[in-house]
Amino acid sequence: MQTAYDALILGAGPAGSTAAILLARAGWSVALLEKQPFPRRKVCGECIAASNLPLLEALGIGAAFAALAGPALRRVALWYGAQSVSAPLPAAADAPHPWGRALGREHLDTLLLQQARSLGVTVLQPCSAQSVSGQPGQLRCEAIGTDPPVAVTLTAPVVIAAHGSWQPLPAQRALGRRERRGADLLAFKANFRNVRLEAGVLPVLSFRGGYGGMVVADHGVATLACCIRADRLAECRQAAPGAQAGAAVEAALKRECAGVLEALSGASAAGAWLAAGPIQPGVRLSRAGTGAFLIGNAAGEAHPIIGEGISMAIQSAWLLCGQLLRCRDVLRQDEAAPYRQREIQRRYAAQWHEQFRERLRLATWFAHAAMRPEVMSCLMPLVRRAPRMLSHCALWGGKTRGLAQTTLPHSMAQTTLGPDA
Repeated sequence: MQTAYDALILGAGPAGSTAAILLARAGWSVALLEKQPFPRRKVCGECIAASNLPLLEALGIGAAFAALAGPALRRVALWYGAQSVSAPLPAAADAPHPWGRALGREHLDTLLLQQARSLGVTVLQPCSAQSVSGQPGQLRCEAIGTDPPVAVTLTAPVVIAAHGSWQPLPAQRALGRRERRGADLLAFKANFRNVRLEAGVLPVLSFRGGYGGMVVADHGVATLACCIRADRLAECRQAAPGAQAGAAVEAALKRECAGVLEALSGASAAGAWLAAGPIQPGVRLSRAGTGAFLIGNAAGEAHPIIGEGISMAIQSAWLLCGQLLRCRDVLRQDEAAPYRQREIQRRYAAQWHEQFRERLRLATWFAHAAMRPEVMSCLMPLVRRAPRMLSHCALWGGKTRGLAQTTLPHSMAQTTLGPDA
């Protein structure tokens, strides 16, 4: 078995598989580690903004995505209590891809992973990375394959961490442990068939102690996803004795949001409720990081209320790979490797912050407003008088903001970085 590669990527979600595709196309030898078997459902709102569709085309899965995804998302709505307001979603400037769509993660992740494998990426799955050690240029990853159980040591000059924020490597978990708090946000998701939701409408849900959204995705299956404070979840479970957490959340949403009650009237569940968390909105990417590069939720995440998680995953991978492929000697294993990778990290972090900084700030403001009835009771009259506020919020939230450049260099012949960079 090959154990030495140009790059190791930890996590085969949209961020990890995107990075694997881009690097493999440029001739890198890549190993992609994923601890879960595919296809698999995942807690996610599953909206893919129009700004990402040119990227999916460039990654080679555009046609497959178009054949599977749900209807074009042309309107945004806000549901709060008995009130509902809707407005047009802004169209993206890219004429062939003006509107976003939704696709279940069991399909999107599988499409991307299959494309990576077709390009020669070594896919180790299920395989769980345990730790990363060494210094840039000479990094070592200890991993355990689970089918069959076997320990493996992989080496590469470049390691990219693309695992979820609530799924750190085992060696890092002790550092992140803390006492659970009532303000912690827990994420829930369920799928339903025969939902009474107009095709192409993307409702945002506001309720006490939480927020969420609904969308019709592939095969007419709707996704209902939400985040709820831990203390509010405890109240919901007390109000539904004996019910599982997801069922208690569903009951609360139906009580407090007339739009959800109407949409799920006559609907049938398509699988069990999923839960994850606590989610950790915020930035984890350092401008002077060492060791593994971070993309996707490992780098940072916005509150899911703006539905930009998949966008940030794909786009962050694109930004990092653009920097890696512009340095022709990034794969050299010598004493200057840490300097080269530190400069790449600095450039990547600057681009990342420029691309996502305002998105994170806006999402935080939206999330905290949506969870507070005293705020929403003041905002809703304003939104009802000026519904296009919702259109502007979608625009500010990044729904039409793509990358400035979607082409990448296919060789490493453009930049040389050394100790003095």
